[in-house]
Amino acid sequence: MRIHELKRRLREAGAGPSHEQRILRLWSHALPRDSGRRLPHSFFPSSLMEALPAIEAELAGLARIHTVHPGADGSERLLVALADGQTVESVLLPRDGLCVSSQVGCAVGCRFCMTGQGGLLRQVGSAEIIAQVALARTRRKVRKVVFMGMGEPAHNLDNVMEAIELLGTVGNIGHKNLVFSTVGDPRAFERLQQERVKPALALSLHTTKAGLRKTLLPRAPNMTPEELVDAGERYARATGYPIQYQWALLEGVNDGEDEIEGIVRLLSGKYGVLNMIPFNAVDGVSFSRPSWERCEQIARTLHERGILTKLRDSAGQDVDGGCGQLRARAAAEAPVVLRRGAAAATATAGSLR
Repeated sequence: MRIHELKRRLREAGAGPSHEQRILRLWSHALPRDSGRRLPHSFFPSSLMEALPAIEAELAGLARIHTVHPGADGSERLLVALADGQTVESVLLPRDGLCVSSQVGCAVGCRFCMTGQGGLLRQVGSAEIIAQVALARTRRKVRKVVFMGMGEPAHNLDNVMEAIELLGTVGNIGHKNLVFSTVGDPRAFERLQQERVKPALALSLHTTKAGLRKTLLPRAPNMTPEELVDAGERYARATGYPIQYQWALLEGVNDGEDEIEGIVRLLSGKYGVLNMIPFNAVDGVSFSRPSWERCEQIARTLHERGILTKLRDSAGQDVDGGCGQLRARAAAEAPVVLRRGAAAATATAGSLR
């Protein structure tokens, strides 16, 4: 389901603008219909009251929490089952943040990412994105939503922008606390400028070398690091939100002195911050993370050279919860049901724990 389809159904059931706004607010905040001072039977028209149970049941069925994986850092990685049986990942972050998925799988095929190993299976609908937020809000407060989970938001632009519009209005998320993360796509830069709710922007840089970036992100749009930074700088100046440049630190790949010099050349004087994230080990992927001492040395050197740099650790490292890993593990361990004969036999490939 998409949000505009939900709005159409509400209007057809007799909802006016204020009714629609209240229903969307309650849903996105995971609140019951009788929340607040005004009872729904004195506020909603009778035709809407008759239609609401079926609509609410459908919204509740969009997504459910399949498994919860708490991390020692206060994060919780959630494997979320969608109505068709597909799964995506959401991450409750420390300090009231939430990372959501915008696709089942991903077509970019980043060499260091588990999500990209299996390709793109389908888009996540805008209502399914909001359903991830609503599920998270049943567990704790959510004041920031980042589109950094499974998928490339620029490849699902209509659904992502519908979700951002709702979250930035009735969802009560401040616009600078909505973060659109992308490998870079000219269509996304153009579209974001036109929207009423303009999110902050995170750009996956990872290297200052065009050839290496093409190797690491093989199906990303053909933008050089220079073009990506130029587009980010224009958006940052237009919105007043600094760009977050993302850099997955890969030992022996993009952690050398040549890259430090390239970063200084590219980002000096730019309105942004560089987030350096040591690689999160992925089964079947040959990359490794530099030592923490080396990561700290890189960040310190960049600071000394005038580049605002934050050294971060991916949430949920201790539960092997890097993006796509929970889904891949669950898929490998899912029961296989054999239906020959009168009885069904179930086999399982292993155990989650």
